[in-house]
Amino acid sequence: MFIELLAAGAAEAPQNNFGFMEAMEQGGPVAWSILAVLVIQSVGSFYILFTKLFEQNKIMKQFRAGRAAFWRAGSISEGANKFEKNSAWRQLIDDALAAKSESDKMSDSLETHDWLHGSLARSESAITAKLNGGLPFLATTGATAPFVGLLGTVIGIYRALINIGIAGSASIDKVAGPVGEALIMTAIGLLVAVPAVFAYNYLQGRNKKIQAMLSGFSTELLANIASNGTVKPNVAPAAAKTAPAAAPKKA
Repeated sequence: MFIELLAAGAAEAPQNNFGFMEAMEQGGPVAWSILAVLVIQSVGSFYILFTKLFEQNKIMKQFRAGRAAFWRAGSISEGANKFEKNSAWRQLIDDALAAKSESDKMSDSLETHDWLHGSLARSESAITAKLNGGLPFLATTGATAPFVGLLGTVIGIYRALINIGIAGSASIDKVAGPVGEALIMTAIGLLVAVPAVFAYNYLQGRNKKIQAMLSGFSTELLANIASNGTVKPNVAPAAAKTAPAAAPKKA
């Protein structure tokens, strides 16, 4: 008897027809299309965030590890080997050496300086452009994701109004689905936009730090080349390796 009562109560319990999937199914292809756009924007934003973080950390680590060893070398050509071949710093050094070889053909010292300065500036700009790759997508996502979600909201409210007009009354079963869909789209749009904006500002700040490092290193290279190797920044000498102390002899 008790089991029969439980079964009857379960059968009479109201079913929840207003969940996320139900709201999306009522929205149809338009709702799914808007959701797909937001998902693509979200996945793309996190992909750019993590890949750019890895790239930035690698560049900063290479600079901290190789700068002192570079300036302790006998020449720029010798010091270039202290950096990896595909690194941003090696690119800057190689461009500086190429510009120096071209400037040796010039007779005017002012033109030589301008050529070296312009070549290093172009190299910096190329590296900076590569670092900034992907950031426009973050900016676009942060600016447009709320409006994409708002489009879903507008469509959901419009469908709710149509259901009210057809039914002749604003009963909850007629408007809950479209309104739920509208609220879901608004929330998803904000959830996509906010991380993208934070990621853009964070990566942009780190890029500016790297640009300052590039500018400082470029200035050091220019001064060293223009002075024929006389001008060098002060760097800490390499730590000398001390031999381990000998064990005391037993009496």
